[in-house]
Order: sequence, then structure tokens, then C-alpha cells
Amino acid sequence: MSTIEGGMLCTNDTDLYETFRMLRSHGMVRESTSSDLKQRYYDSYPDLNPDFIFAFPAYNVRNTEIGAIIGRSQLLRLDENNSLRTRNQEVFFNNLNESNFRTDFRIKGSSNYAFNLVLQKPDIAFADRLMQCMRDHSIEFRRGSAGGGNQLRQPYLRSLLGDIFIDFPETEHIHYYGFYIGNFPSLAEDDVLTLCAILNSVK
Repeated sequence: MSTIEGGMLCTNDTDLYETFRMLRSHGMVRESTSSDLKQRYYDSYPDLNPDFIFAFPAYNVRNTEIGAIIGRSQLLRLDENNSLRTRNQEVFFNNLNESNFRTDFRIKGSSNYAFNLVLQKPDIAFADRLMQCMRDHSIEFRRGSAGGGNQLRQPYLRSLLGDIFIDFPETEHIHYYGFYIGNFPSLAEDDVLTLCAILNSVK
């Protein structure tokens, strides 16, 4: 689904639900639906305006009305799109060269928006040839899976935790040898097979 920006969180955890409601709206307590939770904050902070108690440092990430309308209109075809993505994912992993790429993902119940392309073994030269092949065929991809790779390497965590990223070898492998390619519901099965053939052609 696309709602311009933003999205949706689903949980059956009441405490998380109330926290998420506050986090999406500047961290304000008034966004909670729990009267008990709000009262606890009112009692603990009587010197604050009850309409403006900020429980968390947060942003305004509430969706707009336009985004919500776009998102709700897509609910009508969500099940069908999920089924198409699941089919595409199965075709992708069933036809990918397993000597070069990992294909043994647990995908039951998954409807991934992307094809996860992960090299079996660390091989910088092969990764470079693979990326060039994808560029040559105008295949859009992101290195490091969703982008940015190992988050422990990113400045916002590295400044807090130091250089601990080396302690996570699988995450490091994805950082250098993992990619994702969009899995769009509009892709026909033949499109996915063509994609696999292109990827499998890299030697």
C-alpha cells in the first residue's frame, strides 16, 4: 500500500498501541485512548497543561486526510496484491541460482514488497559484477537490503555504541552482499522469470 508517506502499525499489545498513538503525534499524552494512562500523567505532572504533556521526544507523523483516503481506497485490492506478491516471491526463489544466491528463506505467510537478493558467499568482485548487470538492465535495487545496510555502522548509532558492528557477521554480510529489488503486484510471472535469468547470468 502507498499513502504518499507514512503507513500503518498493527499490534494486539495495548501498551504498545497507546505508546504508538502518542509517538505519532509529538509524543502527546492526549493522543492516548486510555483514560487511566492519561490520568497517571495528569497526577504526576500537575504543573503542566493536561492538553500538552509530552511523554516522548517524537515527531508529527500523523497521516493527512488525502493520504488516508488513498490508503483506504487500496484496501479493496490489498488481498489480491498480497497474493500476487507472494506468488512472485515463490517464483523468484524457485528460479534463482542457489549456488550464487540464498533461496532458503522462510516465506510462509510472507507478502514481501521486495525480492531479497543475498549472495551465498562474500565476494566483492561478484557483487560488483552483479550491480553492474542490474544497472545495465535498468533494474532498480538497493544495496544493504532496505538501504543503509548495517544500521550499527550509521552515525546515529555509532556515536552511541562505538564500533560494535563487527560483532554481527550476518548483518555485515547483508550490508555488503545483500540487495533488494521491488516486488510489485503488477509484475507478471514472466517478468519475474526474466529477472531471475538476468541475475543468474552473472558469472
